[in-house]
Amino acid sequence: MTRDTRLSPSMGLRQRGASLVVVMLVLLLVTVIGIAGARLALLSEMSARHDRDTQIAFEAAEAAVMDAEQDIDNEGTSGCTSLRQWSNRTEAPPGTCGTSGSERGLCKPVDSPTAKPTWASVNFLDNSSSAPTVQHGTFTCRAFASGSGLKPERPARYLIEWDIDKTPGLSTKGENGGPPTLYRITAMGFGPRIDTRAVIQVEYRPKKAN
Repeated sequence: MTRDTRLSPSMGLRQRGASLVVVMLVLLLVTVIGIAGARLALLSEMSARHDRDTQIAFEAAEAAVMDAEQDIDNEGTSGCTSLRQWSNRTEAPPGTCGTSGSERGLCKPVDSPTAKPTWASVNFLDNSSSAPTVQHGTFTCRAFASGSGLKPERPARYLIEWDIDKTPGLSTKGENGGPPTLYRITAMGFGPRIDTRAVIQVEYRPKKAN
């Protein structure tokens, strides 16, 4: 007695249906892996671009700090006629900044340790003619490349807070034989996009009395 081992039509349909399910699952898995890979590559590219833009902003802020130091030391480019007239400096009220002439960007620190710092109250995005900050090169005539491409969106800006240098044991005399002045420079640089910014703050003792 023999046994017919040929598949019935219904069994063949079931097998072909199972193969279709397996193929669809494999395609779904490949699609998910492809999407995850593309997303990872996009995130990596965005992270690299952000790091690049932040570095550009940081370097712009560094350039503004150097420009502020040269401003304090009256060391502009050769023939610059915009050097700040430090002899005309006046005592600004605590927590305020000058907005014109030789007073532009010169600020007086707040007189209370619990008050908001002067530099934190200033709008560095203000680049108007009455801004309380100084654009790079204003008092030194030094050039600053900015604009389209891989450059800062706009020139970096800074302000200078000045006060008596109270460092213990400091014997150096300042102007007119009085106590020396200590300057705190706060600079903001911008990346290729205005919303990418970097802030640097340093304390600076001038090479000569101002």
